[in-house]
Amino acid sequence: MRRLKKYGLVICTFLFVSVTNAQQIPIYSQFFMNKYINNSAFAGINPKFSVSSNHRYQWLGITDAPRTYTLSINGPTKKLNAGIGAYLYTDHVGPTIRTGFQASYAHHLKLNEKIKLSLSLSGGLLEWKIDGHKLNLTDQNDNALIDNIMRTLVPDAKFGFIFYSEKWHLGAAAPNLLQNKIVFENATNTELNKLKDHYFVHGGYNMFLGESITLSPYFLIRYVSPAPVQLEVGTKLEFNHSIWTGFTYRTGDAASLLIGYTHKDNLSFGYSYDLTTSNLSNYSTGTHEVLFRILFQKK
Repeated sequence: MRRLKKYGLVICTFLFVSVTNAQQIPIYSQFFMNKYINNSAFAGINPKFSVSSNHRYQWLGITDAPRTYTLSINGPTKKLNAGIGAYLYTDHVGPTIRTGFQASYAHHLKLNEKIKLSLSLSGGLLEWKIDGHKLNLTDQNDNALIDNIMRTLVPDAKFGFIFYSEKWHLGAAAPNLLQNKIVFENATNTELNKLKDHYFVHGGYNMFLGESITLSPYFLIRYVSPAPVQLEVGTKLEFNHSIWTGFTYRTGDAASLLIGYTHKDNLSFGYSYDLTTSNLSNYSTGTHEVLFRILFQKK
């Protein structure tokens, strides 16, 4: 029993590190190319279906740093007054692996000739797993945890809304709506491993500079209790609806350089490099993120 309590303490320690920082929900530098993953109310705003894949390799140079992979799809219904979508992601941090799936529905309301409101609700499952084979304990005779893979599965939900027009959008989202507790067998402290409440507030504006250039500044505010509020600001500059570049800055985290290409308004590729501005810059050479997106018209 003493060993079981010690293993429970180890598990809770890993969970405490994971669930109390601002990356309990993955961060993406190119979220403006796939806004749906932050706020499901974006489902159906684009008249085409969008399939996107994000690959993020964070804090290179640090052993077992986060690796995040996301696949999503969203688009309008036939009546064009609603949107549907779904996404799957997996996030690897040391011995812990988080895998989540959600399906979404967004209803679009016409407020006037220029402004619409989208309201969305998402539901799904979240799996947390600890791979005991990757743990390095001081007592190598304690094999009960080292030789095991421990996992737990909880329901998950998200709410979001957006006011939008042809040129701008303003909205908010609340992931981790259920704020479940992540409880493994033999883990005794359930206060450390409760999923924290998250809140996103975001907005953007498209400035058409002639027929071939579009400047799109944006912002995103993240709040994860009890961490400080994080502000992200940036802009995207697009030429001829194909080549784009930009930058973004996240307080207390990183500054990012962005570049990408869109072929015939259907196939997009994006790359970003994050220069770490926190104390981790002494150990990390930065973060790489790659995005692929396909747009298609559903018949």
